[in-house]
Amino acid sequence: MNKLLIIEDDLGLQKQLKWALMDDFEISIAGNRSEAMKQLKVHMSSVVTLDLGLPPDASGVTEGFEVLGAIREMAPNTKIIMLTSNDDKGNALRAIKLGAYDYCQKPFDEEALKLIIQRAFNLYELEEENRQLSENSKSSPLEGVIATSVQMMDVCKMVERVAPADVTTLVLGESGTGKELIARALHQLSDRAEHRFVAINCAAIPENLLESELFGYEKGAFTGAVKQTIGKIEHANQGTLFLDEVGDLPQPLQAKLLRFLQERTVERLGGRAEVPVDVRVVCATHQDLKLKMEQGTFREDLYYRISEVVIDIPPLKQRVGDAVVIARVFLDCYAKKMKRPIKCFTKEAISAIERYEWPGNIRELENKIKRAVILEDGDAISAEALELEAKDDRVEVESMNLKQARAELEKQLLIRALSQFGGNISQAADELGVSRPTLYSMMKKYGIAP
Repeated sequence: MNKLLIIEDDLGLQKQLKWALMDDFEISIAGNRSEAMKQLKVHMSSVVTLDLGLPPDASGVTEGFEVLGAIREMAPNTKIIMLTSNDDKGNALRAIKLGAYDYCQKPFDEEALKLIIQRAFNLYELEEENRQLSENSKSSPLEGVIATSVQMMDVCKMVERVAPADVTTLVLGESGTGKELIARALHQLSDRAEHRFVAINCAAIPENLLESELFGYEKGAFTGAVKQTIGKIEHANQGTLFLDEVGDLPQPLQAKLLRFLQERTVERLGGRAEVPVDVRVVCATHQDLKLKMEQGTFREDLYYRISEVVIDIPPLKQRVGDAVVIARVFLDCYAKKMKRPIKCFTKEAISAIERYEWPGNIRELENKIKRAVILEDGDAISAEALELEAKDDRVEVESMNLKQARAELEKQLLIRALSQFGGNISQAADELGVSRPTLYSMMKKYGIAP
């Protein structure tokens, strides 16, 4: 229950306020500044009601404003509601300018006061969750990577360990799993973060143009080469070169890339000079390079050059809990971008998101959420809007013991409740039938950020 501190010296008003509010809030009462600061320190109430007329200046407002300032100094995020008489609106507005949240005039209407207090608690919780989210995002080493599953947390730990080491890294994973995000995280956590991150998709550029894109060319090297142009490799000097879909690299270029990785120099097309380049290389592919080696379409020596460290990203269907969390992020993003009043998913939609196989991984998930935000008529996205079939909510326990199954179910229900209510801790706790401290404890247990 939310903790409310009532600062009021009139015993009659103390009782009246307590009886009016005790069913909705956990009440503590103080009659003067000393008691108020002591109670605030012990209970850390997030909302305070404050009477301006406090002893030793019960007939004035000096002491009330002193208490307001003291609370703002001790607990700057606490919401303070001023209780004032009907003819004292000027001091109430002055208090708001000094940092009070709102005011309520005496004699107060119980329902109106409850509403003001509840709104203050809601705002406090929202601000607190945003502060925690902000802190988590600042401390998160992998910008843009959303991970709650054990599998992706292991990937994130791997990236943190590998990033400072200047080794050539191969990122493996199905299309749409976020290989470029991992590559960018490797760059951002390295000593090269202040320099360029240069990406090139080896499958998206025609073979006859790819060599000049990578290595550059001299003036007159071919028809249309009217000036010297450096390639992507040189452009990434001092930074990171990301070769996406390296499995599609034509064999003649595989040999030239291998030479670059061995010598760390490039020769532009039409030129003879060897240009030294200091660059970290990160490659990625969705293909099975070992199979391609067996088939003779990918050089074995190049494979061992680009795979000093291998990071394998699991498909979304194997990342338990991640799909719902990522879906929530996309929902917030596109609802805001498209100015749509959609705030959550229905339970059926959450169940469908959890159970769908996601063959297109995160890219497919993003497209379905974007489409649903555009087409959904209500304020909650349904399974129908996602074009997903809702399925049974049972946890797969085939290879789990009872303790593992219980923990897995608890984590899934926790993620689902948080996603359903947009991260609102109080509503998620009510849905699960637990207290807010218990919910925070569960989140900490499973490594789930607000």
